[in-house]
Amino acid sequence: MTRPDDICPRPLPVPELPTQPHAPPLWLASVWACASPQQADDLLAGQAAGYVYQRDGHPNADLLAEKLRRLHGAERGIVTGSGMAALAAVLLAQLSAGDHALVGSRLYGKTLRLFGPEARRLGIDTSVVESGDLAAIERALRPTTRLLLVETIANPLLEVADIAALAELCNRRGVLLVVDNTFASPIVCQPLALGAHLVMESLTKTLNGHSDVILGFLGGAASRFERVPQVVSTWGLASSPFACWLAERGLATAHLRIERACENALRAAEFLRGAGKVAAVHYPGLPSHPQHALARRQFGDRFGTIVTFELAGGRPAADAFIAAAHHIPFCPSLGELSTTLSHPETTSHRGLSAEERAALGIRGGTIRLSVGTESAEFICAALAEGLAAVT
Repeated sequence: MTRPDDICPRPLPVPELPTQPHAPPLWLASVWACASPQQADDLLAGQAAGYVYQRDGHPNADLLAEKLRRLHGAERGIVTGSGMAALAAVLLAQLSAGDHALVGSRLYGKTLRLFGPEARRLGIDTSVVESGDLAAIERALRPTTRLLLVETIANPLLEVADIAALAELCNRRGVLLVVDNTFASPIVCQPLALGAHLVMESLTKTLNGHSDVILGFLGGAASRFERVPQVVSTWGLASSPFACWLAERGLATAHLRIERACENALRAAEFLRGAGKVAAVHYPGLPSHPQHALARRQFGDRFGTIVTFELAGGRPAADAFIAAAHHIPFCPSLGELSTTLSHPETTSHRGLSAEERAALGIRGGTIRLSVGTESAEFICAALAEGLAAVT
């Protein structure tokens, strides 16, 4: 063929390389050419290795999932288009109309909405329970209860779930234990090793760490994964190759970033504890935290990168602090390289009523600090600048 219109649109075969690239390539293909209908059938049935259509799987997602699978000690793992997509995959793969699910009361606001009004629209009944009260959880279990969902470190007041105790209870009652590990990451905690059945991560946050992707991960035993890939493909919960490529690059330094941020978070928590305008400081690494002993037993010497504190002056004090803390951006997310802050009342939990927020301990003066990798001295000075404006 010599005509441009016959040459330009036709792809050339991908070369077989005698050497391996040291950095993972980026595969942007939405579709792969198959040798025959039988091969396509085998690939789509999961009976052969390879790819057909990006929504059903692609190399960048599999590379990222494999690394996360190893970090969590999971038999299977899958990357989804967001953390909420991973939780949606749990709901759609594990629950059916008539089933009952228990969820911890201290969860991300959108998680409570997914496992609340949205689940009930599908005929799935849900109840909210204190994840730290084992007796209350056991009382709330029903013959139709199929699933319990908790966060390792709860959002935003950082209560710590006793995963081993919850796993023992769930195993005894035949209930699936699902743990959102976003606030901990596998660098701090591996819930599957403590007995959880499924673990979820929002890769958008600390594991990517660079504020440039939205992705999720779900991992666990192979027996729990039978329907998950089908659900992810059918409901359009899949990930993009470029986002996965970026997240794998971010994951390469996660252990270094998270270790540094955990050290800084403890320093920031200790600084805030001594500040006169701060009514309360929530951080599992402080001896005053109600689950400090559990956190030390479950996490070792790292306690996460999030510090939440309560300003005595309520919402006016929070507004003044946020306006004056010029070196801490108001970014309603977490896990970035740099330190950021958020205001749960107006961001993550704004969908709850004032009464519901009050029951969770979220007030107008509540500020959630996502601690980054700057020097601890810089972070404490930036906090002092904000506090100086609080009257």
